[in-house]
Amino acid sequence: MDFETKVIHGGIQNDPATGAVVPAIYQTSTYRQQELGGDAPYEYTRGENPTRFAVESVMAALENGKHGFAFSSGMAAVHAVMTLLHSGDHLIMGNDVYGGTFRLVNSILNELGITYTAVDTADTDAIEAAMQENTKMVYLETPSNPLLHVTDIAAATKVAHAHNALAVVDNTFASPYNQTPLDLGADIVMASGTKYLGGHSDTISGFVVTSDDAVADQIKLIQLSIGAVLSPQESFLIQRSLKTLALRVERHNENAMALAEWLNNHEKVQKVYYPGLPGTPDYEIAKEQMRGFGGMMSIELQDGLDTKKFVENLHVFQLAESLGGVESLIEVPAVMTHASIPREVRLENGIKDELVRISVGIENIEDLKQDLAQGLDAL
Repeated sequence: MDFETKVIHGGIQNDPATGAVVPAIYQTSTYRQQELGGDAPYEYTRGENPTRFAVESVMAALENGKHGFAFSSGMAAVHAVMTLLHSGDHLIMGNDVYGGTFRLVNSILNELGITYTAVDTADTDAIEAAMQENTKMVYLETPSNPLLHVTDIAAATKVAHAHNALAVVDNTFASPYNQTPLDLGADIVMASGTKYLGGHSDTISGFVVTSDDAVADQIKLIQLSIGAVLSPQESFLIQRSLKTLALRVERHNENAMALAEWLNNHEKVQKVYYPGLPGTPDYEIAKEQMRGFGGMMSIELQDGLDTKKFVENLHVFQLAESLGGVESLIEVPAVMTHASIPREVRLENGIKDELVRISVGIENIEDLKQDLAQGLDAL
C-alpha cells in the first residue's frame, strides 16, 4: 500500500474482538487469567495492552519496519534506545542534536561510563574519524534540530556497520511521510510522537521501530523493565491522529517551502535554514532521500535586530516549545529548547543566541506571511 492508504489500513486498524472499525481503548491495568501458569496473551498493561499494540503495529508499518514500540514520551524512546549501550561503550552523535538528547547523553549516560563524540554527521568523513574500537552506536538527527542539517543516512549507516555499530535515526522532524530511514539501511528509527505523529499538541508519546529481531527483543525487554510505556488513552489519540498524517504533512511541507522562499528574500532576514532551498549544502541529499522537505525551519535576523521583540510581536505564530502541530509555533533555541546546552558549545556548533526556530503549521499561507511581515516591520 502507498503511504496515504497505509495510515488508514496499515497495522491493526480495528478491534478484532468486536469488528469495530476504530480500535477500542482497553483502559485496564491487569487482565483476568483463565488458568494458573497458563500462556495468556495479556497479563499486565505495562507489558501488554491491545490499544498500545495497535498503534505500535501501525507505526511499524509506516516506517516499513517489523517491530514497533510505543513510549510515554520522545525522550523515553531515546532513553530506551540509549539503554542498548553499556558502561565502556562509545557513542557518536550530531553536534546540534535536540537539547534533551544532549542532556541525557552528557549529564546521565556520561556519568554511567558511556562516552560520546559530537560531530557534524552531515560530514561522513567526520563520522569515520570519530570512530573508536568501542563505538557501538551512531545516532543521527536528520534534519537536525535546530539547524536543519541533513545527513546522508545510507552513507552514515555504511560507516557505522563497517565498525559493527548500530545506526539510529531520530526521524522526528521528517516523519515517516517524508523519510523512512530503515529503507536507507538504518537499524533503528525513533521519533517523538508528540510532534507530527500526534499533530495536535494535545498528547505526548515516543516510538521506536526496527526490523532487527535481536534488537527488537532487547527494546521489548527495556520497555517492560523500565516501564515508560504509552497509556491506552494516549495510544488511541496517536492512532486517531495518524490517519490524517499524510494530509497534514503535505500542507506543512507546502507552507514551509513557501515561507522559506519568501523569508530568504526578506531584507531583515540574514539566513534561512531549510533543506528545501536549492543551493544550500543540505538540498541535494535531502532531495534524494526525502519525499518532502518538512515543516521546520530556522532563521537568523540581520545583526542588531531584536529577536525578543520579534517573537513577542507575533499573533498567529505562538511563542511555545514543541513542533509539528497544526498550529504554527516559534521559539528561540538558546533560551528554550536548547538552553540545557552550555552556551560555548551551542555557539561552537552554530546555534547562535539570535537563532529563531519556526514550526510552520497548516494555516492559510498568506496569513502566516502577513503575521511574520508585521513582526519584522515592528523591528
